[in-house]
Amino acid sequence: MKMKKLYIAALALAAVLPAYAQDTYESARVLGSDLNGTARYVGMGGAMEALGAEISTMSTNPAGIGLFRHSTVSGSFGVVTQSGAKEFDGKNGTKMSFDQLGMVYSSRVSRRSFVNVGFNFHKSRNFNQILSAANSLRNTSQNYLSYHKADLEDVRKGGYYWDFNNNDEVIGYENEKSNYRAQTFSQADYLNLNALNLEKDGDGYAMFYNTADNYMFDRSQRGWISEFDFCVSGNQNDRFYWGVTVGIHDVNYKGFSIYTERLVNGEGNPGGNDGNEDYVDYLDSREIDGTGIDVKAGIIFRPVEASPFRIGLYISTPTWYELRSDNSTDFNNDSEYGLEDSWHSGESYKFRYYTPWKFGVSLGHTIGTNVALGAGYEVSDYSSAMNRIISDDTNYYGTERSYCDEAMEPNTEKSLKAVHLLKAGIEFKPDTDLSLRVGYNYVSSAYERDGVRDMFLDSPGVAYASTTDYVNWKDTHRITCGMGYKVSGWNFDVAYQYSTVSGDFYPMQAFEPGQSVGATNVKFNRHQVLMTVGYSF
Repeated sequence: MKMKKLYIAALALAAVLPAYAQDTYESARVLGSDLNGTARYVGMGGAMEALGAEISTMSTNPAGIGLFRHSTVSGSFGVVTQSGAKEFDGKNGTKMSFDQLGMVYSSRVSRRSFVNVGFNFHKSRNFNQILSAANSLRNTSQNYLSYHKADLEDVRKGGYYWDFNNNDEVIGYENEKSNYRAQTFSQADYLNLNALNLEKDGDGYAMFYNTADNYMFDRSQRGWISEFDFCVSGNQNDRFYWGVTVGIHDVNYKGFSIYTERLVNGEGNPGGNDGNEDYVDYLDSREIDGTGIDVKAGIIFRPVEASPFRIGLYISTPTWYELRSDNSTDFNNDSEYGLEDSWHSGESYKFRYYTPWKFGVSLGHTIGTNVALGAGYEVSDYSSAMNRIISDDTNYYGTERSYCDEAMEPNTEKSLKAVHLLKAGIEFKPDTDLSLRVGYNYVSSAYERDGVRDMFLDSPGVAYASTTDYVNWKDTHRITCGMGYKVSGWNFDVAYQYSTVSGDFYPMQAFEPGQSVGATNVKFNRHQVLMTVGYSF
């Protein structure tokens, strides 16, 4: 039995979430990029960082812009289809996409040297995806996770002490004596405790839990990251090329998910005393938007003056993001347990996220005027990505200060790892105006096999979490091909890309021995057809 804490509700709410941050898996949505840009770049598997004279290299190795000898403009669009996706939330797996628009202005400064400037928009990430999973559960459930954390009774143990505030809401506090909400107390815990985990006990209340024997999960997400690049590049004597790009990233993400569990009684059987099966649903809508900025720099050089063989080196700073997340989450209790048939939670908050540095090396070679060969390697240590807490303090210029989320940092280091990107491509010209291309692009997994979305951390990233699911995605393979045709200064290019990746979906973490959280293998296979129209002058 518990009594209400006697303090004003305004104080409780002010102390609920004193800082702003995000957790490892939610932030990881904005890490990395798709293979996208012009149809020529995609058809070559993206392996053009040393070959250059390709507008899409502005976002990887900007030195490639220094190889342009004429000014050019181009635009790209196409269709993206997720194979095997069922319709959910009014969405299916096929969508038109506007992928690129840019220009390069080339200026000769001497007989063999140029300085070029350029601008390019491209869609660096396409969030469109439908994900479905279903499996059995054993000795666990969402509400049991909330109960277990409450049973720990102290934020220092990864739990919280539950009690009512003056608004008759159940809140998880740092400990029995604290008036401050524990950051281990998530929005998901708030829903469970207020609707399902309590029952009347005389004049007070007692906490209980139900495990579940299966779950179903569906999520649709859509949106994109737009990248706007501004580049200055040049060359000296057609042997050494350099470039610098400032990139602005605009994030637009929307997602909706439904997670359903079938609860079991004390004997482990579905159906309660009324003979009906008992289900609970978690419906979560989330939007993430904001901007980031980074700087890319690179060089290309020919080691032997008489040879067309080229080597490219490039580096990219972190993308410094400032983002805003809004969620609206509903809990529906279609069971005989608990106090309420439904409960709602919603939050809107800002956070900062710094992606890791990226380093790349590339090779390019041409054979006569008919064959171009490209290859590249990039590495970026995702475990060094940083979730940053926005404080209430401001600096001299009135900008909000931020600092590293030290509680979340070990989870990022444990769950994410260095990502390696390999790419290769060949372009063959059977005649002067016609080009044929094939490419391959491989991205190693960003997630450790035992990576986990840890809901026991004393972090704002946990406090703001309204869901507990996560996916440890594995390696990504992309196979590409394409062709191009030139006529009177115009170029028309088409490309096809097939990408495939699988992963292990978890509805929540396992927190006790003997639990099965129904890890499910999920696949994300995508087809893209892309067309580019360009003009050189």
